Amino acid sequence: MSRIALFAGLLMLAAAPASAQVQVVQLAPPDAFSTPGRDTGLPADLWQGTPIETARAVLPLLAAKPLSPASASLARRVLATGAKGPEGSSGDEALSGARAGALIALGDVAAATRILDRAPGLDRNAALSQAAAETALLAGDNARACSIAEGLSTGRGEAYWLRLRAFCQAEAGQGAEAQLTFDLAQAQARDAIYGRLMGAKLSGAPGGAASLRNGLDLALSKSLGLDLAAAKPAPAVAAAASGADPVAPRYDLSLIDAQIGGLGQAVISGLPPESAVSALIAAAADAADPKTKPRLQAAAVLLASLANDLPGPDRARISAFPVPEGKAPAGRSLALEAAADSRRVGEAALLALWTAADAGPAGPALGDRVRIVRTLIRVGLADDARLFVLEGLAGLK
Repeated sequence: MSRIALFAGLLMLAAAPASAQVQVVQLAPPDAFSTPGRDTGLPADLWQGTPIETARAVLPLLAAKPLSPASASLARRVLATGAKGPEGSSGDEALSGARAGALIALGDVAAATRILDRAPGLDRNAALSQAAAETALLAGDNARACSIAEGLSTGRGEAYWLRLRAFCQAEAGQGAEAQLTFDLAQAQARDAIYGRLMGAKLSGAPGGAASLRNGLDLALSKSLGLDLAAAKPAPAVAAAASGADPVAPRYDLSLIDAQIGGLGQAVISGLPPESAVSALIAAAADAADPKTKPRLQAAAVLLASLANDLPGPDRARISAFPVPEGKAPAGRSLALEAAADSRRVGEAALLALWTAADAGPAGPALGDRVRIVRTLIRVGLADDARLFVLEGLAGLK
């Protein structure tokens, strides 16, 4: 055998094991937060250190409870961010559905749609499927919503799916089936508005006023030819109708700014001057008018929560202000401070939103708001913190 042939044979033998060592690596399923809804400017490690239990507790609240404008803005921002989720969120279809459902309820339908377009498991999880069906209904794609309802393999007996299937059956001309499904839906969870609209669709009677609470109400009201302009839309319906991206809330600060030297306007563009905050604290401490003094002190505390560190005299004065404590549970406040200490951005945001959801559309109580602002500043969410301050200033009476 020639040296060339021997050398070629050795090369073939050396290469054989390498070609035989091909391994198939199974990729982990995407987690509930990795798909971006939009560019938010938040970091890829947003959820690092966040307990999965906190996410599972808070996200459904953001879809079910009304939030103040500043709280809704923060919620939209963190939920639309594409970032590696908390440990344990991989393959969590229910959490993906809760994330998308919250974004829909908060008026960011476009972000929810982008997330759902890449979400596996639409046929396996009722919450995920409901979010997808709602985005389809809001977009006017009733056929897709009905297809999602038909393909669902779990949770088909829940009230939402019974209501949607009754609508789909009526749209398909299956009157008897639609009536039966409608009766089942109302027996399980009576909904007066849905009952009026769906009853009109089945009977041909006048439907009354349009309802724009959600995608299904919108689809029913459209199918009945009702006057949509006369109804007040929920944020999701309004966003779908406008087609515009969510915008930051704006506040009327004219009344309070006249009393605090224009510091509200300063917060709109950035952090207020420390000297001006010190002057307000001194004025609030020395105010003689019993009606003006509480308002000035509340404004001073709000603005001071944005400061990195107050001078000693300011701390002494502000410590004596009788601003009431918040309403959040002590344990949650402790967890919020711990998240700020460790710069756990996502956890801090979720805990703040938990308190905001409990507070309702007026926003957190002053004591809670101050703690939230301080936490958001410490974890690097200064823009969101300023919105909470502006909202608080605008609400001072």
